[in-house]
Amino acid sequence: MKIFQIISLSAALTLSASSLTARTLDQQADSAYSADRFEEAAALYRQAIDEYGTSPELYYNLGNSYYRLGAPGKAILAYERALRIDPTFSDARTNLEFVNARLADRQGERGSFMSNAFDRFATLLTPNGWAWAAFAIFALCMACVAMYILTDTVIIRKAGFFGGILLLLISVGAILTAFRARKISTAHDLAVIIVPSTILSTSPREPKDRNEEAMLLHEGVKLQILDSISERSDTTGLKWFDVQIDNNHRAWIKSTAVEKI
Repeated sequence: MKIFQIISLSAALTLSASSLTARTLDQQADSAYSADRFEEAAALYRQAIDEYGTSPELYYNLGNSYYRLGAPGKAILAYERALRIDPTFSDARTNLEFVNARLADRQGERGSFMSNAFDRFATLLTPNGWAWAAFAIFALCMACVAMYILTDTVIIRKAGFFGGILLLLISVGAILTAFRARKISTAHDLAVIIVPSTILSTSPREPKDRNEEAMLLHEGVKLQILDSISERSDTTGLKWFDVQIDNNHRAWIKSTAVEKI
């Protein structure tokens, strides 16, 4: 029993020390940011994320530091990651829209209007938020069923019957939305350009002439990765991504020019 108590106490002290160190790093990063030492702040926020786990606040602060350093691509990447964790984080969404509005390149639509609208709707809540909403709506549906079964009043029975059907359909819709929100939050096919500029190619190799140059894109552009291939012409094994920029543009880009969200 004493051994168990000692082990439990040791584990508690370890967790407490870890939490304290994480808070200390966060405070040091905040102090560096307030003193306009943005490079130091970014390094400390990255260290806190690497050592003690992610959080939307840490990614948000990291994004702010990168923006102050003049790195909009990495700022967008950090804001996107913050919103992956908490899509209701309004400050991160506001800053993301602010930085996107100041990019050198203007992207067209990617995907259909309906799918994009559904994705925007799905990110109004976290996946768990949609799951709880579905549970609450289903509970109301059961209440309507009880009204239909337990009452003899025609109007109340009709309200229970049709209300139950409607709430059941809404509950199913909330469950489907939860699955979509989960898929969005765990997607590995989106990336952001993090270098100042890069020339995309019509094939998975460095363009040999103007005919093989697809387009020039700048930092911060968000891409969808469709495929990848490794270049074996040298010892580095450079990887190329087949990416979709929007509905009308598709090309190859070096993996070193982007970072996955």
